[in-house]
Amino acid sequence: MTARTRVKILNHKKAGPRHYLLKLEAPFSISKARAGQFVQIRVSDTLEPFLRRPFSIHRVEGSAFEVLYEVLGRASKILSRARTGELLDVIGPLGNGFPEPPPGARVILVAGGMGVAPLVFLAEQIAAKNRKALVLLGARDKAGLLCEKDFRILGAEVMIATDNGSKGFKGRISVLLKSVLQAGARSQEAVIYSCGPRPMLREMAGLSREFNVNAWLSLEEHMACGLGACLGCVVDTVDGYRRVCKEGPVFESSRIIWEKRKPKGGG
Repeated sequence: MTARTRVKILNHKKAGPRHYLLKLEAPFSISKARAGQFVQIRVSDTLEPFLRRPFSIHRVEGSAFEVLYEVLGRASKILSRARTGELLDVIGPLGNGFPEPPPGARVILVAGGMGVAPLVFLAEQIAAKNRKALVLLGARDKAGLLCEKDFRILGAEVMIATDNGSKGFKGRISVLLKSVLQAGARSQEAVIYSCGPRPMLREMAGLSREFNVNAWLSLEEHMACGLGACLGCVVDTVDGYRRVCKEGPVFESSRIIWEKRKPKGGG
């Protein structure tokens, strides 16, 4: 069930160099959200910016929920100035979340940069069922790593990759994941859940094919309405074009067509 409501900011604090953690009252609809779903937030009561902005649900705790975001543009900068006690206009939960891991499967969560946002919520849901997860965190450098402590508190094993080697494995997180899959016995019993930049997700899809494992990817696409009406966030899949905000943002990796298809006919 999706609802629109104005909710109070319970807490708002910095969580990194350009990152903020926003804690909001959770209406009944969002308190029942699943990991991978998102909300659309109107960051200002003025007409500028006119469109809402999508944010993954980072965590749900009783009558509150959290959003983790990075200040990248004008809208997120405006949001970063919001204060405790103010009200924000929110629609949610929206989209389809991550499916539950199959019984007995090895659960691997792979986050690139801000891709940690929905995966902490997923890790909490997995831990609540007394299951362990392996978490791979990737970033350009040590300063860009987020939520390592949150995952460890949940009992997850955490492995880190940074592009410049300032912490953990030096290189892309996909290379680290490949080494994990190569080392794992009967790796086809694993399941991958991932969120991050599109090039990284494409590599996740390639590894899922190579090692014959299921992978569920949360796509990061520009969303205008967030409700499936504007068709501004479609992606190409084997089932035709699908809306990330409506049929996604979580898709099985094998359903996504990564290469741009050539138009039919001559010319």
